Amino acid sequence: MTQTEERYGEWVGVRRNPEAHVAELVLDRPKAMNAISTDLARALTRACADLSADSDVRAVVLTSTHERAFCVGADLKERNSLSDAELGQQRPYTRAAYTSVLELPVPTVAAVHGYALGGGFELALSCDLIVADPTAVVGLPEVSVGVIPGGGGTQLLPRRVGAARAAELIFSARRVEAAEARELGLVDQLTDEAGQDREEALGLAARIAAHSPVGLRAAKRALRTGWGMDLRAGLEVEDAAWRTVAFSGDRAEGVAAFNEKRKPEWPGR
Repeated sequence: MTQTEERYGEWVGVRRNPEAHVAELVLDRPKAMNAISTDLARALTRACADLSADSDVRAVVLTSTHERAFCVGADLKERNSLSDAELGQQRPYTRAAYTSVLELPVPTVAAVHGYALGGGFELALSCDLIVADPTAVVGLPEVSVGVIPGGGGTQLLPRRVGAARAAELIFSARRVEAAEARELGLVDQLTDEAGQDREEALGLAARIAAHSPVGLRAAKRALRTGWGMDLRAGLEVEDAAWRTVAFSGDRAEGVAAFNEKRKPEWPGR
């Protein structure tokens, strides 16, 4: 199976599997447990921009090379060295990094093991699905260091678990271990053994990517755009997305393949 890898700065990589149409977005700052510095944030944004523009990619998996952490959040050592003015100047770069993951146009899966805290958990929350292994520990502890979740956590977490549960988790700043995280819906799948999160996430992404690329992008667009709308408005969003696929080559190929009892060969348009 052919796989290519491209680096974005020192700490972010993208591995592409053209046969499966899956890309792996890799956090690779092991000495700092993938703490999100300005440089890492900018690299992540560039990587996501390239992935968004790649029509061959149908699913993305966000992974970590660190054995004991997915991502521990903001680089507090760097933050401690910044003046108030410098912190304000840094904000657009970190915000863009979280937004770039959230706005990837294809389905995304986070593979979480070990610590996924603060901004690290917000990166996972920015993905459509989260696969975790039994070592995972997640949480949004920002109020314990005098800030708030600023990578989307106050908006993404209640959409997953409801307003009251999100408030309890954010206000208490507590860490949640894997089994409870699965029970509360903080993660979607929990692997049987440690170290299986990446493999299972990549397998899930490959199964997703086997489907129509036009359909996948339209379905994600409808899901994300319809968030927070009333039912009538949401159904209008769905109808608009349906119209983008109903007259596509993918729709014609999907129907033909079904009737001919064969695997579709998606034209992707």
